[in-house]
Amino acid sequence: MLSDQSEKMSLMLTAENHSIPLSDGNRIPIIGLGTYGDPQTTPKGTARECVKLAIDVGYRHFDGALMYYNEHEVGQAIREKITDGTVRREDIFYCGKLWSTFHPPELVRPALERTLKTLQLDYVDLYIIELPMAFKPGDEFFPKDKNGKDIYHETDLCATWEALEACKDAGLTKSLGVSNFNRRQLELILNKPGLKHRPVSNQVECHPYFTQPKLLEFCQQNDIVIVGYSPLGTSRDASWVNLKCPPLLEDEVLVSIGKKYNKNPAQVALRFNVQRGVVVIPKSFNPQRITNNFQIFDFSLTDDEMKLIEGLNKNIRFVELLMWSDHPEYPFHDDY
Repeated sequence: MLSDQSEKMSLMLTAENHSIPLSDGNRIPIIGLGTYGDPQTTPKGTARECVKLAIDVGYRHFDGALMYYNEHEVGQAIREKITDGTVRREDIFYCGKLWSTFHPPELVRPALERTLKTLQLDYVDLYIIELPMAFKPGDEFFPKDKNGKDIYHETDLCATWEALEACKDAGLTKSLGVSNFNRRQLELILNKPGLKHRPVSNQVECHPYFTQPKLLEFCQQNDIVIVGYSPLGTSRDASWVNLKCPPLLEDEVLVSIGKKYNKNPAQVALRFNVQRGVVVIPKSFNPQRITNNFQIFDFSLTDDEMKLIEGLNKNIRFVELLMWSDHPEYPFHDDY
């Protein structure tokens, strides 16, 4: 069950003030805008316009990555809203990600510096290891051999983590975290001899059909905030999405609870996670949905409604990453 503390905290959050504490003394806004868009199909300038709109709506947290190919647009939008006086840099929380071809320690800082140069910002607020699986270093994000098979690389998560700690000490990032790590991989870092900075967050798939009760409990016990990606399920892109899972936003329970509060199923699903102390980063490049997704601070779910939604858990992932299931550090073979 969720801790009473996160429940109490969630009831005090407002559109103007919705940050929760991280274990290193920094704070993270409990809702952010995911900025991934298929580079093949997303028109240039889309991310920039959507981030600017989101800042006007009230979002202060943006989740991006070098390998989304649009980090320059996200940075430009943030800088434009700082220049026009809407926000200050310290009001904005930006999360960047270390991609799998940059795991060797000597490549970590250059990768972060590349993100900062792309954003044209002096620091990021959170820098996370995007996947616990290392790929062959080089210019290709997805290195493949002549048969089209992915080329993996020996993974040493502790060595990568030490290089990240040096980036925090150098002021390039305020906080450090991970993504798609299971319990064993988190413990590798938490139990590392000479650990200097603990991971403050673990970004994983989390929504009413995949509620992550065991991982959430483990992370709460270790002062690690769960950041939930795909909090509304995902696009139905068969190339990387498990289509056996039914569309979350058509669920009757979410629809009926929504009717009671005059909210849509997406707002109910987001509010559910927020009340469990889970940070949500719904991705949308649709102006109406960007606006609607933020409107989750003017209602709260009862204990019974929370239990009903918890009961929807099917333990099915939308994002299985099966193409890498033969990688020695593939995270999803373990129970959690």
